[in-house]
Amino acid sequence: MRSKKQGNNWTAYYDTDTKRYFAEIMYTSREGREQYDYEITQDIYARLGTFSDDVDNERLIKTAKSIYSYENTMYGTLGPERTVWDEEANEIMDKCVKKNND
Repeated sequence: MRSKKQGNNWTAYYDTDTKRYFAEIMYTSREGREQYDYEITQDIYARLGTFSDDVDNERLIKTAKSIYSYENTMYGTLGPERTVWDEEANEIMDKCVKKNND
């Protein structure tokens, strides 16, 4: 099984050590940056990349459990700039991303 899948604004990871799946959606523009991280299921991971439109992939990811968000745009944010809902999952995802990028 591949440990990384990627689209235009999203990337999904499978952590072989913990057998957990994660995904991030990131938007970057001259107005700022937004990032949303999720712990996804094996079923969601398997379906990612099968849609012809990346918006459908993002919608599927957004059905999962949110673990982190970051919003820093020139238009401001609706809440705290950075929010972590699940510290443990966020740490594991950070390690998984680092391992996949090395």
